[in-house]
Amino acid sequence: MNILVTGANGQLGQELRSLPKTDVTYFFTDIDELNISQIEAVQHFVRENQIDVIINCAAYTNVSKAEEEIDKAELINTQAVANLAQISKNINAILIHISTDYVFGGNCINTPIKEDATTNPLGVYGRTKLMGEEEIIKSGCKYIIIRTAWLYSAYGNNFVKTILRLSKERESLNVVYDQVGTPTYAGDLALVIKLIAESEFLQKQGIYHFSNEGAISWFDFAKAIIELNGNNCEINACSSEDFGDSVSRPNYSVLDKTKIKQTLGLGIPYWKDSLKVCLSKINELYGEA
Repeated sequence: MNILVTGANGQLGQELRSLPKTDVTYFFTDIDELNISQIEAVQHFVRENQIDVIINCAAYTNVSKAEEEIDKAELINTQAVANLAQISKNINAILIHISTDYVFGGNCINTPIKEDATTNPLGVYGRTKLMGEEEIIKSGCKYIIIRTAWLYSAYGNNFVKTILRLSKERESLNVVYDQVGTPTYAGDLALVIKLIAESEFLQKQGIYHFSNEGAISWFDFAKAIIELNGNNCEINACSSEDFGDSVSRPNYSVLDKTKIKQTLGLGIPYWKDSLKVCLSKINELYGEA
């Protein structure tokens, strides 16, 4: 089996790279090796390398900047995804696509969101990701869409690494308390993707939700990062309004993971346990954070 991974230099792609090797052949690519917005280049690559599965980790994920760079967000999150879907259909490959909790508006307070809940993206990022999902379904290709949330890793840029950096530079930080969700360690998501891609679960097509277990605010998450890592920085709770973010974000985006747990027979780690694993990896890779 031959598997193409796009966006391989991002945090999820790098976690996939770091997993133990099997007899499956992986082709890890990013924009320098393969620009997925160029359909002819992708078509040539997948045929030449006899690709059976495409795992799309590529995305435009800067929520705030997407409001200004609409065309770029649409190109990566929608048009490039449509390209991968059409190519998957043409060569009878299976597309595993990573999407986001931002396709929802976040108004379902205290009710974890199921896969078939009504979508209602609040901004350009969520809207372009939803449009990407719609392009996949419309194409008629074989697909598995995995929506995730609050993704972080030892690699790339993310909330955990930002808090670790800022906690060294400042005596205190303000973090919002009125946005609730579940952090997702990209290493855990990578394991699930690999399990699906290399097994009979590939045939269980549809949309799935995956994050770690539990539910917290960004404030609680930041407090845990600081406390577990032993950093000396005061974390203050503030409202989204006081924080001054110009972009609307879901106030509640805890994903219901019943479907993926039952389908794959999964046990999913608690968010704090996975955070400990990630912090240990960060310190191992980069020295004391």
